[in-house]
Amino acid sequence: MMTTRTLKRRRGWMLIGLIGLLIAFVPAPSLLAAPTDQSFRIEASRYQYLPESISVNPGDRVTIELAATDVVHGLFIDGYDLNVTADPGQSAKLSFVADRSGSFRFRCSVTCGALHPFMIGKLNVGLNDGLWRAIGLALLVAIAGVWAVRS
Repeated sequence: MMTTRTLKRRRGWMLIGLIGLLIAFVPAPSLLAAPTDQSFRIEASRYQYLPESISVNPGDRVTIELAATDVVHGLFIDGYDLNVTADPGQSAKLSFVADRSGSFRFRCSVTCGALHPFMIGKLNVGLNDGLWRAIGLALLVAIAGVWAVRS
């Protein structure tokens, strides 16, 4: 026969387990947001993109206008296999649906000088919810450890 204390401990562990599952698997609110149209102008000059990083939500329709300021530059998005090239003083557009979550590098696809391999930017699709989930689970483990010692 179980004592009241044993029942409370079991319920506590079940509650901690349930909270852990919620932290790990419940979708973030931003993933539930309706897709929108996002437009960005990225200026490419020797060895850098401005801005270096852009962020969108999953499902957004993204339009990137690449403007080359000095020489011919390109923009290739890893993971999406998309490429656009712009001549000096000109701009070119690239449109796509951000249907993959994560961080993707974009890099110059036209050799533009000695430091060309270092011309890199980042496309962030969705939040870095893996980090926040890990922090939440770590806090839950710490609370569970304190609770286990005290009970």
